[in-house]
Amino acid sequence: MSRRGWALFLAMSLIWGIPYLLIKVAVEDLSPVVVVFGRCVLGAALLLPWTVARGQLRPALRRWRPLLLFTVLEMTGPWLLLAYAEQTLSSSLTGLLVAGVPFVAALAARLVGEEERLGRVRLAGMGLGVVGIAVLLGLDVEGVGLLPLLAIALVVVGYATAPLVVSRALPDVPGVAASAIALTVTAAVYAPFAVPQLDDAARAPGEALVAVLVLGVVCTAVALALFFALIREVGPQRALVITFLNPAVAVLLGVLLLDEPFTLGLAVGLPVIVLGCVLATRRSPVRTTRSELTDVDAAVP
Repeated sequence: MSRRGWALFLAMSLIWGIPYLLIKVAVEDLSPVVVVFGRCVLGAALLLPWTVARGQLRPALRRWRPLLLFTVLEMTGPWLLLAYAEQTLSSSLTGLLVAGVPFVAALAARLVGEEERLGRVRLAGMGLGVVGIAVLLGLDVEGVGLLPLLAIALVVVGYATAPLVVSRALPDVPGVAASAIALTVTAAVYAPFAVPQLDDAARAPGEALVAVLVLGVVCTAVALALFFALIREVGPQRALVITFLNPAVAVLLGVLLLDEPFTLGLAVGLPVIVLGCVLATRRSPVRTTRSELTDVDAAVP
């Protein structure tokens, strides 16, 4: 990847490693609907005025059909399902399960005719990433209900296919504009269910309210703008490899900020994950044959 690609990649790995912990804190005292509504309102409040001021709202709305599909796949469905699942699942296990996104993305890309190659080196990198996460966190699903696992499976499908919508159907829509519209639509969808609960939510502990605030400002408004830039810089499949580092970031935050123990699994698993990410994000060589002139790696500047 380019230097800009690596900078965006590392920023997104950090920013989207935080939400699993924040959601876990928030749903201890707030309903999943209120959590999703709150983060969407905050995100839209930041991004929508910017979109209007730059004159991008009306042109973006002309692509309302793919925008609506992106909204459902990236926000409206997954965010509620994540909040629901984390009422019973740990944030670490949730992050581990979501790390399956790149594999589903690769399958989805093949099904829709995406031309990006997944060579042996990149596949090996993905495999190392999964192994590293398993070592890092451990896979302990004993006693976990089926419905939360199904919810995370749907989240994985949504996160894996949403970037394909961006790259294939929304290449000319600015990321901030698309994000602002998606956040506004999602907030409107959940408003009838969340607004009646706001009085009770206002009396929630400060930790829960701060968690929603950070989710809305940093992990939603800022992160979505960066994520669109990352997709256009490195391609949809490679962008999703951030899901390998997200669980590692969550664990590191626990060690650094919450005084959680630095385990052997962390010491061994984290380097394996980093190596897997380096290999999985490696740019495939550009070939000059006619059949490969449309390869995504060749098209990305």
